[in-house]
Amino acid sequence: MKIFGTMYDKMMQWSKHRFATFWLCLVSFIEAIFFPIPPDVMLIPMSMSKPQSALKFAFYTALASAIGGMIGYGLGYYAFDLVQEYIIKLGYQNQWDTAISWFEKWGILVVFVAGFSPIPYKIFTIAAGVMQMAFLPFVATAFISRFARFVMVAKLSAWGGAKFAAKLRKSIELIGWSVVVLAVIAYLILR
Repeated sequence: MKIFGTMYDKMMQWSKHRFATFWLCLVSFIEAIFFPIPPDVMLIPMSMSKPQSALKFAFYTALASAIGGMIGYGLGYYAFDLVQEYIIKLGYQNQWDTAISWFEKWGILVVFVAGFSPIPYKIFTIAAGVMQMAFLPFVATAFISRFARFVMVAKLSAWGGAKFAAKLRKSIELIGWSVVVLAVIAYLILR
């Protein structure tokens, strides 16, 4: 069953579309609020197919993510009662508890770490609002951390460029199924 190669080919095709930058920004924006898929799935192929634009893509991704983070902050600040049940339903309660404890312990530094954390970014943006962090430091820290992360991802992807894209395509089925197996093993262990 070769599903990962098909998905890879489709992502590479989309990365060259004339509206790819718009979709990258949209995914970045909504990922900071509610969307479960990180913008890396678009940023990586776009940076590989257009290495000269990687830094620009990283900037757009970070900016859209920071703006989405402001919406997430507002949800936490003004409407947490509405959002709380979705955090539980979507299975983010453990991550939520971790984020809140980190905020209580480290304050604004958590927002910087959140840009690189495996905990979904939306958890941190909403938690920052609930914890009533100072808004402007939140926005500045969110943008800096997200930009640092996305520059790293974009530059690494651009560094490989088309040669890496071709090599990755050859191994994508093995990589994809390995990730699935590891995810199942992790689920069984953590359950």
